[in-house]
Amino acid sequence: MEFTLDLGKNQIDQIEKVLNEELIELGVANVILLDLAGNVIVNLDNGETTHDVYSLAALAAGNFGAVSAMANLIGEHEFSLLFHKGETESIHFSKVTQDLLLLTIFGKSVSLGFLRLKVSEAVKKIEALF
Repeated sequence: MEFTLDLGKNQIDQIEKVLNEELIELGVANVILLDLAGNVIVNLDNGETTHDVYSLAALAAGNFGAVSAMANLIGEHEFSLLFHKGETESIHFSKVTQDLLLLTIFGKSVSLGFLRLKVSEAVKKIEALF
């Protein structure tokens, strides 16, 4: 899918609405839509987070790039989904388009299986906006 970062206010508003309804209302702490260079496109949170979003986005893009290189080394085109589990919070990465990643930060109150389902639904809705 071809994509340019020439998003209008209406598209950004629609993306924010999807992410809020599908993920923040589910109980996710923070959702960041970013490009593969680590630039934040959309940042939503539950009002209780204090994460350094810009550092997270830059590191997430680098992490995704490194894991993609590992995928290539074992003969895979890419790994489109990544997950890192922590003691209190976990991070879920999902590729939205060739150029966009969705980073979701969530606590123990959100089941990984349900989160993956809701992220998949959100990604489909976002893809439909392009």
